[in-house]
Amino acid sequence: MKAIIGLLALVAAEITTEGGVLVGTKENFDEILENNDFVLVEFYAPWCGHCKSLAPEYESAAGKLAESNPEIKLVKIDATEEGDIAGEFDVGGYPTLKFFKNGNRNNGIEYGGGRQADDIVSWLIKKSGPAAIELSGADAAKAAVADNDVIVVINGKSDEFMAAADSNDDVTFAILDEEAAAELKVDAGKIALFKTFDDGRVDYTGADSADDISAFVNSESLPLVSEFNDETAPKIFGGDITQHVLLFAAKSDGTYDENYAAMSTAAKDFKGKTLFVVVDCDVEDNSRVLEFFGLTQENCPAVRLIQMGDSMAKFKPETEEITATSLSSLVEGVESGAITRHLMSEDIPESNDGPVFTIVGKNFEETVNDPAKHVLLEFYAPWCGHCKALEPTYEKLGKHFADRDDVIIAKTDATANEFDGVDVQGFPTIKFFPKGEDADVIEYEGDRSLEALILFVESDGTEGNEGGDEDEDYDDEDYEDYDDEEDYEDYDDEGHDEL
Repeated sequence: MKAIIGLLALVAAEITTEGGVLVGTKENFDEILENNDFVLVEFYAPWCGHCKSLAPEYESAAGKLAESNPEIKLVKIDATEEGDIAGEFDVGGYPTLKFFKNGNRNNGIEYGGGRQADDIVSWLIKKSGPAAIELSGADAAKAAVADNDVIVVINGKSDEFMAAADSNDDVTFAILDEEAAAELKVDAGKIALFKTFDDGRVDYTGADSADDISAFVNSESLPLVSEFNDETAPKIFGGDITQHVLLFAAKSDGTYDENYAAMSTAAKDFKGKTLFVVVDCDVEDNSRVLEFFGLTQENCPAVRLIQMGDSMAKFKPETEEITATSLSSLVEGVESGAITRHLMSEDIPESNDGPVFTIVGKNFEETVNDPAKHVLLEFYAPWCGHCKALEPTYEKLGKHFADRDDVIIAKTDATANEFDGVDVQGFPTIKFFPKGEDADVIEYEGDRSLEALILFVESDGTEGNEGGDEDEDYDDEDYEDYDDEEDYEDYDDEGHDEL
């Protein structure tokens, strides 16, 4: 008997905690899953910046759950030490969070909530309980409406309502009994959404369809105007509305309230189709967002429209005046095609006589489309270490071809200049624009040595464009990932530090 007790104590001792979070390993992970009905697992790396930011919120969430919902456990696994477990669950970036129910390791659910402690707690409570809660009596109904920023209720039963509830991680869904329905004035079979902002209540008039109900909830769950921050970003980016109007304005500015009111007025006409978002220029963390749109704090207040997706197309209003009318005209102009995509560009350099020619948005077309010249163009980012490492070689390359009138060795800052139809997925990206009419652009994927680059250009792009993957100095680590969306979506809680 003592041997059994000792063995159990030894096994229990192998599961340690840090800040209220269980520390998972290959040796104890099975036991953690088997002994706990609901488990959220964070796969992290010690060097990961996103993981370090998440850590205090994750520990805070663990503490809150220990008091309110002790059946839910939070676990962290160092994926750099526990490679077998990370491999089993296809961990491709850090942090990766997966939710497991009832010990089933084959059906881990990707975490889809925010990264604040309250977001984590709310998401887990919903995922570990019924898709919709039951509200009995007038007092329960009043309390639920008061306690939730957004709550969707139904007077009756509907499989489609339950399906919509099950698919939504952010909003509370509830089924009303007769007294609760009477208190909230919801007729039999009807659905209503209550919120602590805007109109306060919206009655659903659509079809009995999970997709339609979900679309209604997603549309109505955000205020007419949302402030951009790490708490609201998951809702802004997680919905189906991909067209966003952004007001860049400092709250300290005397015109802020007036401009915000203009946004609120315009937003009413495009509800469910376009999101209206305010980015506070006073917040230091928003500087990358400003940079992504080619703006500085001195440019505030300013308005831009962006269409999320592959193109990440940006649009600029025809006037700097910010009124409900000008904002509506921007949306209508983009939708009609009257306002075309705005491509950022630096000014053309006054002096451009160096061995490497500087291309900006304003001189891109005329330079790369010159039928009498080959153009080798490096797309770089000022912060890219690999671009900096390439710079001396690229300068030598420019000097090598300085006497060739038909060759231009060029570079462009791809964070400050945009080019229609040019796809840049990482830095540095090097593209060859051959001379001649309608010649196909060739992406350079060879060795970044001077010899290989010279061969590539002198052969008109037919030689030297292979072997990069085999060269020990050129592999995936020599290519810095670039995601257009990350600069605007950096607050989106899907963010990872890649492996």
